[in-house]
Amino acid sequence: MHKHHNALGVVQALRPTQPVTLIRPHAARRAARFFAETFPGTSMYAVKANPSPDLIRTLWDSGITHFDVASIAEVRLVRGLLPEATLCFMHPVKGAEAIAEAYHVHGVRVFSLDTLGELEKIVAATDGATDLTLCVRLRVSSSHSKLSLASKFGVAADEAAPLLMATRQAADALGICFHVGSQAMSPQAYADALAQVRAAIVGAGVTVDVVDVGGGFPSIYPDMEPGALEAYFEVIHRAYESLPISYSAELWCEPGRALSAEYSSVLVRVEARKDDVLYINDGAYGALFDAAHIGWRFPVALVRDTASPARDIAFSFYGPTCDDMDFMRGPFMLPADVQPGDMIEIGMLGAYGSAMRTGFNGFTAGETVIVADEPMDSAYGVTEESPSRVIRLHQTS
Repeated sequence: MHKHHNALGVVQALRPTQPVTLIRPHAARRAARFFAETFPGTSMYAVKANPSPDLIRTLWDSGITHFDVASIAEVRLVRGLLPEATLCFMHPVKGAEAIAEAYHVHGVRVFSLDTLGELEKIVAATDGATDLTLCVRLRVSSSHSKLSLASKFGVAADEAAPLLMATRQAADALGICFHVGSQAMSPQAYADALAQVRAAIVGAGVTVDVVDVGGGFPSIYPDMEPGALEAYFEVIHRAYESLPISYSAELWCEPGRALSAEYSSVLVRVEARKDDVLYINDGAYGALFDAAHIGWRFPVALVRDTASPARDIAFSFYGPTCDDMDFMRGPFMLPADVQPGDMIEIGMLGAYGSAMRTGFNGFTAGETVIVADEPMDSAYGVTEESPSRVIRLHQTS
């Protein structure tokens, strides 16, 4: 894979006509080391955020040994890449065939569930296995998060007792898991959820061996600047330590966005301009699904040999397909003199960018290259030897 200093170096070397994915393995390594060394428990990567084999290997090499897999395809992918990794099948609704293959073929021993029917399915598909860690998913609030995950899965804490007691009988180790929603903007999300965990444990009177606080750990985007992740970890640790759980219980988390967002960006070309709307060669059916369908704003930068003297104004984007839904409202702040042929880097797309890409209308991703500069923003800081992203963006390679 080719390596360049930054986006400008890619433009100068390749003169790309298709979108180019810029990956930053050093950013993923930094995020992985932070979670592995700072979170007061075990961190497992949520593969759905970005299933890139290169990223998965990078995270493993940097201390992430557990992986949250949500389908049999993800089980096969990670097991094929990392024979020694611990895989946790954390989707609460699974096909019996997927459970059986995961258990008997790929060595998966951790499963989540939120109904008695799913518990019965797991027990049957594993032939009554006695070495299972089974995590009952609670439904908790997503009120502190930008994207809710409070509707589809989970049992209410005040209704969980029968399921917890039944699961305790079937499991070698009993866990409770939850998800506060994506991009939780306050540590209070986890404090509130762990209060629900306490209520569920007390109501059921069971011994709990695992508490999994799920994902939701935030990254930095325009107009979304959460506090330090250490503050989240402190709140989680304090609430966890007060729970009535086994003395040998384990604390887990499932970061996806937080481990992958800074890993990659996408370099796109402006094909046309109509007033404050730019037509670019990637979009809603490519890496910008979130920008189109949930109005997510990503950082952007004009990539030219010389920095533009024009003031920034708000733009919207149309993607390359024939579909009117291929529209990203933004606002995306760029110099007012943007013209067709210009290149734009769109940052923080490591989470759910490549994962959501399709081949609709024949538009697919171009090359993937490694760049050495910093992501457009970072929840983990940069060293003094790494000048700011803004300064470096307009330097020649």
